[in-house]
Amino acid sequence: MSDKLTHINKNGEANMVDVGDKPIQKRTARATGFIKLKANTVSLISNNMMKKGDVLSVARIAGIQAAKQTHMLIPLCHALQLTKVDISFDIKEDGILVNSLSRCLGQTGVEMEALTAVNVALLTIYDMCKAVDKDMEMLDIRLVEKTKV
Repeated sequence: MSDKLTHINKNGEANMVDVGDKPIQKRTARATGFIKLKANTVSLISNNMMKKGDVLSVARIAGIQAAKQTHMLIPLCHALQLTKVDISFDIKEDGILVNSLSRCLGQTGVEMEALTAVNVALLTIYDMCKAVDKDMEMLDIRLVEKTKV
């Protein structure tokens, strides 16, 4: 692994990396994040009783849409043809663990798409629950795995 920043050119300016000479590979990335919630909020979500609607379904769609738009949000990201984006939730007593999977056939990785999906899914949960839970915290957002074959 190199210590050189790839998005900086020889003059120290921001630069989009040229991936044109890299081989097309099956690339996968997984990310995770947690939103800490009050027990009552977890119960409202679990029983689909939140006023704004089905929190997890909306968060899933928001995360998928966000992954597809990552190149529009992060200036130096390449537009990727995603072949799969999946968002899953693990409901805990004190919150919800959000997991994402992003996959493509391409010349650059999909970790930014996986991380964007998790962040937007968490933000959507936050938005849909803010009326009933003023103490929510988004924690431990991180890349779990990145592979290419």
